[in-house]
Amino acid sequence: MIRTIPEHVAVVGGGRMGAGIAQIFAQLGSHVTIAESGDQAAARRRVANGLARAAEKGVAVDPDTVLARVATVGGPEELPNRIALAVEAVPESIELKLSVLAAVERTVDDGAVIASNTSSLSITELGVALSDPERLIGMHFFNPVPASKLVEIVRAPATRSDVVERVRAWVALLGKSEVLVTDSPGFATSRLGVHLGLEAVRMLEEGVADAASIDRAMELGYRHPMGPLRSTDLVGLDVRLAIAEHLSATLGDRFTPPRLLRDKVARGELGRKSGRGFYSWP
Repeated sequence: MIRTIPEHVAVVGGGRMGAGIAQIFAQLGSHVTIAESGDQAAARRRVANGLARAAEKGVAVDPDTVLARVATVGGPEELPNRIALAVEAVPESIELKLSVLAAVERTVDDGAVIASNTSSLSITELGVALSDPERLIGMHFFNPVPASKLVEIVRAPATRSDVVERVRAWVALLGKSEVLVTDSPGFATSRLGVHLGLEAVRMLEEGVADAASIDRAMELGYRHPMGPLRSTDLVGLDVRLAIAEHLSATLGDRFTPPRLLRDKVARGELGRKSGRGFYSWP
């Protein structure tokens, strides 16, 4: 297994997840280019804020030095072609991801590994965007990326073994643990996490208990570090709804989203990012 860091990494999407992925690779020593079609300055600020938080928590990091390794461009077609790893981290829309992955492949060189940060979409289906789907793999990071210890690596039937081994080595160098799963709807983490989260929403909807009590039952009774409703607020109710709809379409009615979840998303109650979900977030 290789033990060298990827010299150049591209991250497409400069939101919370993309900025977190960019931050950890820049901290590792990679030169990182973020492709963000919206506010490039905001993407860079997210990385800077993440580095400042890391320093405050005692992580041995010089924010200015690390940030100097991070560049931004306007879109995937502007990425440098000398890339070892390109990670797609745009919202969970298969049409958007297909378009982004195709643009990435047209830009980076043939030796680059192309990864999707999707939490539920099929890597095999995303692979149709590429002329060489053998170099596509899932790298499912978790929010907040710098603090989370897990990366779910998703191998499609077409994914080459050397691509898998390169990604496993990079995850280890990042100081994170991996689970390697085969491509299937929701993989392991989203499938289990969403199922638990949806049942918690149904319990709240039915008046079984309030949100804090449902969460506390799982935290104290089953030693979960965070209850399913608070976790849904952090992930984003809109993100969880989109995953549930995808899993419902592929795996059946047991993933049908509860009406309460749909209503909250319709009202803009998306969790921490909007200030309100199942909890209030000042």
